[in-house]
Amino acid sequence: MTAATHSTLFPQVPDSADAVLDGLDPEQREVATALHGPVCVLAGAGTGKTRAITHRIAYGVRAGVLHPSSVLAVTFTNRAAGEMRGRLRQLGAAGVQARTFHSAALRQLQYFWPKAIGGSMPRLVDRKIQLVADAAAACRIRLDRGELRDVTAEIEWSKVTQTVPADYAPTVAKSGREAPRDPAEIAQLYAAYEDVKRERSVIDFEDVLLLTVAVLQDRHDIAEQVRSQYQHFVVDEYQDVSPLQQRLLELWLGERDSLCVVGDASQTIYSFTGATPDHLLDFRTRHPGATVVKLVRDYRSTPQVVHLANGLLSQAKGRAADHRLELVSQRAPGPEPAYTEYTDEPAEAEGAARRIRELVDAGVPAAEIAILFRTNAQSETYEQALADAGVPYQLRGAERFFDRPEVRKAGVALRGAARFGGNDSLLDDVVDLPSQVRAVLSGEGWTPQPPAGSGAVRERWESLAALVNLAQDFTAAKPGATLADLVAELDERANAQHAPTVQGVTLASLHSAKGLEWDVVFLVGVAEGMMPITYAKTDEQIEEERRLLYVGVTRAREHLHVSWSLSRSPGGRPNRRPSRFLDGLRPGSTATKGRAAGGGAGGIERGIPGTRGSAPRRAQRTPARCRVCGRTLTDAGEMKLMRCDDCPSDMNEGLYEQLREWRAEQARSSGQPAFCVFTDRTLVAIAETAPDDEHELARIPGVGMRKLTRYGADVLAICAGQYPAGDTDQD
Repeated sequence: MTAATHSTLFPQVPDSADAVLDGLDPEQREVATALHGPVCVLAGAGTGKTRAITHRIAYGVRAGVLHPSSVLAVTFTNRAAGEMRGRLRQLGAAGVQARTFHSAALRQLQYFWPKAIGGSMPRLVDRKIQLVADAAAACRIRLDRGELRDVTAEIEWSKVTQTVPADYAPTVAKSGREAPRDPAEIAQLYAAYEDVKRERSVIDFEDVLLLTVAVLQDRHDIAEQVRSQYQHFVVDEYQDVSPLQQRLLELWLGERDSLCVVGDASQTIYSFTGATPDHLLDFRTRHPGATVVKLVRDYRSTPQVVHLANGLLSQAKGRAADHRLELVSQRAPGPEPAYTEYTDEPAEAEGAARRIRELVDAGVPAAEIAILFRTNAQSETYEQALADAGVPYQLRGAERFFDRPEVRKAGVALRGAARFGGNDSLLDDVVDLPSQVRAVLSGEGWTPQPPAGSGAVRERWESLAALVNLAQDFTAAKPGATLADLVAELDERANAQHAPTVQGVTLASLHSAKGLEWDVVFLVGVAEGMMPITYAKTDEQIEEERRLLYVGVTRAREHLHVSWSLSRSPGGRPNRRPSRFLDGLRPGSTATKGRAAGGGAGGIERGIPGTRGSAPRRAQRTPARCRVCGRTLTDAGEMKLMRCDDCPSDMNEGLYEQLREWRAEQARSSGQPAFCVFTDRTLVAIAETAPDDEHELARIPGVGMRKLTRYGADVLAICAGQYPAGDTDQD
């Protein structure tokens, strides 16, 4: 298992700026030399995007165009940030900041907190789940471990999409998102979670972004200080930014356009976390003057693998498909992808393990082989098959099957039933082993029908269902087996899977495989119901499943094995069919009817010189002057009041108190600090001005367009004395 691009361990540092460009292809070189204005790099899988952007930064630094400390490169994982910093050092560009969004925001928040808010910054909690559990207890709602994870994920999604508790239910309904519980109940838990945090003076990782955004919006002096530090930005994996991260990026930039973004809409597979490719796809609209460079030369995969990847996207629909990139392999030809149909899942796992055993015996390093599946619940069958074949393996992004909490707990329950089953009323009316297992596991959350939607609850059910299926298979093989025999079998399986966790075949879900590559990839379970997954209902969800398979295909450098099974267990009804995504691509199949997307060739599109985004450029600001004495104002606080601190105030005290009460209610209902609604200075300015209309309100510093839209009607009603008493919780 390696990073998605190759590099030698100790390369020679280039001796000049021009030497940094050596070895780049024409499009990569165009990226590296486009140092001015907005730049958008559309980079297909395996096209060397990290190489291109690190050489761009290094070339700018070595050429004297960019100062290292003025560049902020933003990535999405600590691993990617560390890799980028290492590459920049190797290119002679040490000193450039390469961080995740959260890391960069946290450093700024810690530095400016005393100045912006005062006092010590609240403690940052690295895990939310206990706070969510406490919030659930406060609401008298019982949540098990899986449900806690799902609610936590919903809270994270809400925060990165800037959805407050009061807006959660309507936002979910509007977006078509399938909530793991009743939306009104999740909104209640979300609000209680924010209350718990406030009571304990703690913040979470999403708060880091929200609070940094609030500080930069309300404190122009701090925003300008940040902008004077960082003058050039690079954002990797731009298709994965959330609305909140995009807002933070805009505040970092201000009125400037020194921005380079890199991404591929066809690799958008995290929309369930709030990620959206819209910012990438709309980049040219917002920045008509942008240079757009398309990287399509694939240095990772053979022409045969690339042909399958291109074929998958040729049948895609939707906006991302309209911007797909047609990859062109730069490698020598290799073997055609292998397609194998099996009678059942155990046979599929055994077939993959047998082929892997042959490859390892032939000298292929186990670490250069991966088995990729759609859900973590599929891993157990392959763990067992590899263990039986004597092949070492490691799990990425998932716990071993028998280490999962629900599996351990189920094992305890089954062991207890085996010992004391005669005293268990659950087992009174069941006689055969599968029925006994179903009865015992029903107390652990197993149900005959799977739960709706995805998430931790579904994954837990899948794990328990795997145990139910195992009991059925065990009984078919040993008709007289007892519950004690099954428990012994489970113990033996768990013990047999103590394989080394390093230098082994990688078992991974498709989501956790992104950004990695192997010489040999086995894509397993590529059947309807699993790919696309059963709960993918809408066109958008189906297309994301297609992109997920595309990511899996493009992980393979040379050998790709695609397989599916006709039934779940031996002797089962063969009613499954291969994934629709393979129609027209695998031998013997015909293409499904669909709108082919126009593939994008590589190359460079230059913007119109001197143009910016569709929004008109702001006019140059004139000096702010005190409305009482006329003195030029330079302090940010005085500029917000539009008067010197020493000049007399004509503030309406009653109006100010009404505004403070209204702000407190808004803060409570939205689950955010009061200053995120309006700062004290802004409230004073409003109370002094008592605006009559939106135009006057908008002229007050601290009242931006977003807050004008959200709060303008309430504020103007309060100023006019028309706000209903006792109704200050309206939004």
